[in-house]
Amino acid sequence: MRVGRFISVFGLWLCLAAPGCALHDRRESWADATPGHPVFVPGGNHEMVWERTVDVIHTYFPIARENKLDGVIETEYKVGSSVLEPWHHETIGCENRLESSLQSIRRRAFVTITPVEGGYLIGVEAHQELEDLVGVAANSAGGATFHDFNPLRRDLDLVVGQSTQSGWIPQGRDLVLEQTMLASLRDELLR
Repeated sequence: MRVGRFISVFGLWLCLAAPGCALHDRRESWADATPGHPVFVPGGNHEMVWERTVDVIHTYFPIARENKLDGVIETEYKVGSSVLEPWHHETIGCENRLESSLQSIRRRAFVTITPVEGGYLIGVEAHQELEDLVGVAANSAGGATFHDFNPLRRDLDLVVGQSTQSGWIPQGRDLVLEQTMLASLRDELLR
């Protein structure tokens, strides 16, 4: 009885998870640039290139800072989307989505736009970090409530949650995400 229920729940989970993975695996094949190298985009209108780049980057990450003079766009950290969140675009591939479902991973991107003769070089660096919990992160509902049997106690500063901040372990660059973002930028800027 329990094995049958487990198989049916697991099958339902796979049916829900498969479309989220399939949507993003298709985009991986669009990127044909060398990992870590900028892509050349022909064009002469700096304002148009900048605005379209911001629009494309915003589909992946919220933007933290833009500097047109330096040609740098910096995004905020975004926690990796799980298998059940196919509408988020910052986690590419089934393996990465499964990993983000089981472990907290965050990513951020740095985009550079450099004017060169005949167009622009657009570079993307996507960095990912893995959460490193110092202690147990689970909170119980009972620890956040006050007891009725001790009405004279005036200690209202109840400590709930972790005693120290979570740490983040750098995991290097996410080359698949970089290539997907560059392919999206190239498609948008060449149409």
